[in-house]
Amino acid sequence: MPLIAMTREMGSLGKDVAAAVSAKLGKPVVHHEIIDHLADKMRLRKSHVIRFLDGKASVWERLTTDKTSLSIFTADETLAMAESDNVAVIRGWGSAHLLRPVQHVISVRVCAPMNLRVERMMERLNTTDKDMVVNEIKLSEEAHAAITRRHFGLNWQDSENYDLSLNTERISIDECADEIMSLVKDPRFQETADSARMLSNLALEHHVRAALRADKSTIRMQINISANDGKVILAGTLEPGLEETDAIRVASAVAKVKYVKSELKIIVPSRLKLGI
Repeated sequence: MPLIAMTREMGSLGKDVAAAVSAKLGKPVVHHEIIDHLADKMRLRKSHVIRFLDGKASVWERLTTDKTSLSIFTADETLAMAESDNVAVIRGWGSAHLLRPVQHVISVRVCAPMNLRVERMMERLNTTDKDMVVNEIKLSEEAHAAITRRHFGLNWQDSENYDLSLNTERISIDECADEIMSLVKDPRFQETADSARMLSNLALEHHVRAALRADKSTIRMQINISANDGKVILAGTLEPGLEETDAIRVASAVAKVKYVKSELKIIVPSRLKLGI
């Protein structure tokens, strides 16, 4: 069965569309579950992670948040969810871009005009403070734009980055869900042995990267990781003081890793820098 990876603009009714698709498929939507795991791995309060991702973090919270680790662990958790047979929709977390290369993943964007989104959010929040709502939406979109640009090098609001873009200005929630379900039934988006293998390989690469980031002996390593049917290749260079054996040990301990090949090279300080 295809997996739906969805992103939405605040006030676009994307949550409702995701819920409607989930009901039709009889499987849950994943969103908040990832936050709990992220907070544990980052050793931060859940509220800290939420505020950072929403663009509302204080100066201190921004300074004390390891953006690289957050990116690595977010991708790791997202792919772990994608591998689950019990998940129908993953909402947010860059899943629409992270998973789009996989054939049986349908990348969806739900949007609406700004003025309509402001009206909806004012009604939802039971407020007449239009300026406050506009500011909330802009903060959310700026944070989303920055994260997507940093991690994927693209504009998250460009329709070309999705398989399906839905504007809820004149299309109802049920009609949006029906449009998504038409792709769920489309032969082009069905899971195949090749697409399942691609997802498995992609997930394993990110699981290994997360494990290396979580271990004190390998946290500073910036290496390339590729996986193919359980075989993992580590490539790149290591700074002096970092051990190739640590990278191999940590990668080998990751579930589903069958074999680790190292193509790592150690940077040797030049004789001039050593004063020789």
